Amino acid sequence: MKMLRFRSPSMRSVDQEVVCTVRLLDDQETCCSIQRDTKGQFLLDHVCNHYNLLEKDYFGIRYVDPDKQRHWLDPNKSVVRQMKSAQQPYTMCFRVKFYPNEPMKIKEELTRYLLYQQLKRDIYHGRLLCPFTEAAYLGACIVQAELGDHDPEEQPSDYIRDFKLFPKQTLKLEKKIMSLHKNELRGQHAALAELNMLQRAHSLDTYGVDPHPCKDFTGSTAFLGFTAIGFVVFQGNKRIHLLKWADVSKLKFEGKTFYVIGIQKEKKLVLTFHTTTPAACKHLWKCGVENQAFYKCSKSSQIKTVSSSNIFFKGSRFRYSGKVAKEVIEASSKIQRDPPQVLRIQFGHSRSFYSLSHKNLIMNMEPLVPALPSDCAGVKDSAPLCPIEGCPFLSDSEHRPEEATDDLQSAGVTMETTNIQRQTPKTGAQEEEEEEEEGGGASLTISELNYSPCPSILPTPVEDSQGGVSSLSSSPVQSPALLLRELHADPDIQAQLEAERERDRAYERTRLAARSRVGGVLSLLSSNQRVNACLLSGARLLAVVVGVLLVTVPTLLLLLESDLDVSFLHEIRQTPEFEQFHYEYYCPLRRWVLCRVSAAMDDLWSD
Repeated sequence: MKMLRFRSPSMRSVDQEVVCTVRLLDDQETCCSIQRDTKGQFLLDHVCNHYNLLEKDYFGIRYVDPDKQRHWLDPNKSVVRQMKSAQQPYTMCFRVKFYPNEPMKIKEELTRYLLYQQLKRDIYHGRLLCPFTEAAYLGACIVQAELGDHDPEEQPSDYIRDFKLFPKQTLKLEKKIMSLHKNELRGQHAALAELNMLQRAHSLDTYGVDPHPCKDFTGSTAFLGFTAIGFVVFQGNKRIHLLKWADVSKLKFEGKTFYVIGIQKEKKLVLTFHTTTPAACKHLWKCGVENQAFYKCSKSSQIKTVSSSNIFFKGSRFRYSGKVAKEVIEASSKIQRDPPQVLRIQFGHSRSFYSLSHKNLIMNMEPLVPALPSDCAGVKDSAPLCPIEGCPFLSDSEHRPEEATDDLQSAGVTMETTNIQRQTPKTGAQEEEEEEEEGGGASLTISELNYSPCPSILPTPVEDSQGGVSSLSSSPVQSPALLLRELHADPDIQAQLEAERERDRAYERTRLAARSRVGGVLSLLSSNQRVNACLLSGARLLAVVVGVLLVTVPTLLLLLESDLDVSFLHEIRQTPEFEQFHYEYYCPLRRWVLCRVSAAMDDLWSD
């Protein structure tokens, strides 16, 4: 663990310094001491310098607040202000924030290796869900990258059992992984196996998804995510919505309700989801705004500030301030340096390896309380690992408290892989994805298992009153027709719908009555576009004239009638133009007005 001390030129006292611990993708840690006004970009640069990483725009730093709500560290704001009431020393995690749409366009092997480590975590925690054949291939690539070629003399017959790669790792899956590792992937070095894994993983529907648990309009649990293609929604083992970024017109939230407004098949589409807390809804909205700007815009200068609501002076305003995907790819193509060395974790220290002696891999590290409550009772080694039932190995490293990490400093193995073969066959999953992009709104089965990522890595917590962890897998996926039949069959729901319709009708009657009181003349004029435009221009002119009069009249009265002896007023009164205006125009007008007023008062008294 390295300690870096950062001091501002003002040489503040040591009491103003704050210690930050950043956990890396391989579960190692790096620490630094910052000032209270240090911005988040300093921490991100510190970690990238630790890796010697240039393609840093894909990555970010994430932290968890005391309410178990996750946030991405804003590089343009103070770290201390963002952490707020978090306990010191601050603990954060270095993670992939924007997944590259085409891993082959990544210039350096170091960046690909870090993306490979992130995808290993996604597979391990159930975020990257895929069919059986794809899961077996991904697992075989991981084993090939970490073990190398199969050696029957050194490795037992069931050596795959020592790798915990998936949340549900069955014997059938292990046999398929061993078959691919022994035969198809034999002879591939670590960099090539990692590249093949990235190439296969990026074609999956759950690639790059950071799942946000929400409730839809029926109360069923759904997982929302943002990818390079667009906005996706998962329920059960199906992707029920895919809205491309070009078709998403607006993302907004109000309180706990998140709205996605777009166009699908030339019709306006409004998707509504409900989160557990307003903070979770705002985090979901900010993630969507950032991903849309990163993947959709061609230049960072095209990014606009967006508001969370259409109401004036209400809602949050946010603007993504980083580079976009096209700019990152262009900057990567201009990198002119010798490829840096990639220090890979040794076999016995990899987080995928459970240890050949069936001992705990991560020693001296106890997981924090997960973001979602779960019964973390003892799980036998022979039982299938399920992310919902809870297991000590399914807690993400982001939830571990600070502790000594000297035992985790693993020695690295330098791998020189400058000549990487980039010949990967086009898989059936890629062809299916291309077909689905043409009609992205249809439901698509993504796996034989339900999409249920590990609770401890969800970006937003779920309240206990909503069923906790069990609610994430208990909501069945129903067709729209079946949902409508159930709605029509339930008398309580029918009564609620009828009451809502009655309220809408009463509101419409009130609105029409108020509109009719305005007068038929205005309604007739509003139907004519030319007259309406003239009225609007006249109203604007009247507003400008009234505004000018409200400013000039009090100013003239102050100059002409007041006795204030202020320097600038005295100078104005001494000018020839002002004296001419006073004696030739204002005084006669004043006398005339006074005569008229006195005559009117006399007539009033005489009557």
